[in-house]
Amino acid sequence: MLEIRWHSRAGQGAVTGAKGLADVISTTGKHVQAFAFYGSAKRGAAMTAYNRVDDSVIMNHEKYMEPDFVFVIDPALVYTSDVTINAKEDTKYIITTHLTKEELVKAQPKLAGKEVHTVDCITIANETIGRPIPNTPMLGAFMKISKMYEIDFFKESMKRILQKLPQKIIDANMIAIQRAYDEVK
Repeated sequence: MLEIRWHSRAGQGAVTGAKGLADVISTTGKHVQAFAFYGSAKRGAAMTAYNRVDDSVIMNHEKYMEPDFVFVIDPALVYTSDVTINAKEDTKYIITTHLTKEELVKAQPKLAGKEVHTVDCITIANETIGRPIPNTPMLGAFMKISKMYEIDFFKESMKRILQKLPQKIIDANMIAIQRAYDEVK
């Protein structure tokens, strides 16, 4: 089973991102879960969202997991939350930051020895979508690191999910996804 944990602040789109990812995956015949855990449930509060993916029905509905991937879409949470909690030795981290991997690991020693990938999803979102909602750029980076799906398939699937939005927002999200895919290190 593939498990993903998102670290975010309420309002940054982690729940929507987790649900969007689940929607894409569900079209490929896999079983999937997407759910969230909120603290105070107000904009700006730290929160986590989760995905589980498997070839068979997923009976586990607990929030506790040993994630294969950890997404951190608010860079401050690397310092204020333990994003490494319950992680496995081979957990992969995709972290939104303007720092290089080396600078980030130096600033947060808990990440030393871990597979860390960095991409500035907030800047990408601001420059493409016009708002600091880094969920779709994070998914673009995830497609690159995980190799789960070809980027063109993923973007076409996301267009379907975003179809209720104005076309310019859909187009901006496609650019954001591609940029994060291209820029993740």
